[in-house]
Amino acid sequence: MPDTPRAMRQPVPLRLGSAAFLAFWCLIASFPIFWIAVMSFKAPVDAFAANPLDVILGPATRAAGQGLSILDIAAGLAVLYLTVRFAMRWLPDRVAAWSPGGQVWAGWIIGGLAYGLAFVVVFLGVLPVVLGALNPVLGPLGNPVLGLTTVHYHSVWVENEFYRNFLNSLLVTTGVVTVSLTVGTLAGYGLARSGSNLAFWLLIVALVFRALPHSVLVAGYLPVFINSAEWLRPILGDNAPTLYGQPLAVIAVLVSINQPFTIWMLRSFFQNIPAELDEAARVDGCTHFQAFRWVIMPVMWPGVITTGLFSFLLAYNDFLVTSLLLDATNQTMVPAIAGYFNRETTTTDQVEAVAAAVSITAPLFLLVIIFQRQIVSGLTAGAVKG
Repeated sequence: MPDTPRAMRQPVPLRLGSAAFLAFWCLIASFPIFWIAVMSFKAPVDAFAANPLDVILGPATRAAGQGLSILDIAAGLAVLYLTVRFAMRWLPDRVAAWSPGGQVWAGWIIGGLAYGLAFVVVFLGVLPVVLGALNPVLGPLGNPVLGLTTVHYHSVWVENEFYRNFLNSLLVTTGVVTVSLTVGTLAGYGLARSGSNLAFWLLIVALVFRALPHSVLVAGYLPVFINSAEWLRPILGDNAPTLYGQPLAVIAVLVSINQPFTIWMLRSFFQNIPAELDEAARVDGCTHFQAFRWVIMPVMWPGVITTGLFSFLLAYNDFLVTSLLLDATNQTMVPAIAGYFNRETTTTDQVEAVAAAVSITAPLFLLVIIFQRQIVSGLTAGAVKG
């Protein structure tokens, strides 16, 4: 690798200061996630102990016969390391090679779900069985040294049926991402290739709608959803549904909130693609839509995945819209967790609430790990005009 030009070299104090600030920022940003993750695997006595070492080591949890041995820790870290390594290096190549008919988006959906399922089976199913058989015969290496229990996660997901909230979140996020990207790619492409003043003013109007508080849109849609059964009865008869309290209502509102941002972002990506590609496709006999489908979209995948991630995060982390428009049976994970923390609880219930909060971060980490290449290339393409 060639040496850095002298003019671009940073002074040593500046490099040390930048590294120190970055390390401090990473510590501050990651500490809350690390701490609640540690608490979620401890007995309430350890989770709320005044001594931080008791929270980390979990002596009361270990004394109850629930803990990890040195072998457990080494094997768990090895599996996590291999999972991240394969997700970053092996999975993208396999998806590109095995995607049906060149449909990379379908390959990523199938590959991501299969990879996540395989990790859950290995980490939570196979590994505990293997280690449970090895620990008793390994002497000191098999004795618990770190208190850890998964009873709170079992209580949250099985006894409290938190999986229902997860399925509702999955339904809402899938609907929002699908509609937002479908409309956003078509609108963004059309606006990027249009030189009229109307396209500019449409983008300005979209920006104004994006700037509105979410509560304004919820208030505007609320009467429509409440009275939807009466309006649909002439068409659907007595079986006309009431949209209020249903995931479809949340999807509609979140799409209206997210769509302006999606159009703006995808338009910027389309503008980075030379118009000569469209012209070449047209010369070869493609229609406008065929040129868009077969020539432009394969180049656009990093931008689409990056935009889809932001749409996913909006729907996945939303609290205001979901808490106002969904009833208790259809709540997504974020308002359900808020309900955990807001009710009168014992220390056991509070640790279960922490376990539920930790649970919703796992899909986000897995998503970023799997799509990190496309996200980085998409953000780079959106930041540089070529």
